[in-house]
Amino acid sequence: MSRVAPSACPFPHMPTHSSTQRPLLLRAALLALVLLGVSASTSSGDVAQRVVDVPTRPGVTQRFLLLSPREPKATVVLFAGDHGGLQIAADGGWNPLWDNFLVRSRQLFVEHDLAVAIVDAPSDRQGFPFRFLAGFRQTPAHATDIKAVIAWLREHVEAPVWLIGTSMGTLSVGYLATQLTGRDGPDGIVLTSTILAAPPDTRPVPAMALETLRIPVLVVHHEQDGCRFCLFRDMPALMHKLDAVPMKELIAVTGGVSRGDPCTAFAYHGYNGIEGVVVARIAEWIVSR
Repeated sequence: MSRVAPSACPFPHMPTHSSTQRPLLLRAALLALVLLGVSASTSSGDVAQRVVDVPTRPGVTQRFLLLSPREPKATVVLFAGDHGGLQIAADGGWNPLWDNFLVRSRQLFVEHDLAVAIVDAPSDRQGFPFRFLAGFRQTPAHATDIKAVIAWLREHVEAPVWLIGTSMGTLSVGYLATQLTGRDGPDGIVLTSTILAAPPDTRPVPAMALETLRIPVLVVHHEQDGCRFCLFRDMPALMHKLDAVPMKELIAVTGGVSRGDPCTAFAYHGYNGIEGVVVARIAEWIVSR
């Protein structure tokens, strides 16, 4: 396991640092981020953006917003948290859920030469009585929709495809990785702010068949995440399920600013204030596989 700006850790075998060292560590991490930004090969002027509607199930389309640098090293498919309903307009218009950590950080991924596909709920989950991806993330229909997205990306972007989920989005990514394999599935996954515990009617990520995965798995989590479904102390259950996975890592982070409900986008749960550092670590891990 590696970490960004470490603090006291509930796992006794993991090294910790004193409180006097933490500002220096965070300052060093931010300096590294600045240097990465200076050397980044992709500027905003080099990015093509388009809205794509892919046919999936009969009468259904899956919409996503695609941002692509000239020569992407990989494609990351981003799954927002909460209900996942971004309501992407035909012109790529905004929705309040776009405050989500992954969605608001989309340009940061592009600056590391990653193509970005931000998925919405499918067309048949946009109106009443459905609530977008709520109750839909762990279904065969969801797998069918994302299989079509992956196929489109492999044909048009021609780069390895990774799925990245945050918070409730990890319910999608964990499930999809166990259902879609080979060319139909991702080349790797990233779980951020993973749902580690959940009410009885929702299966948390550690309860999924993750031991069957044979693709790289990166787990990123804030040690101070205050969301009751994502407490860092519950991380051992997830990492134990990944024991058989050939390539995996846990990156634990600290720092930033926590505002509002601990389960929302601008709390530690959403890496508020350290987005750049976190995205840089994720991008580095992906392109090095």
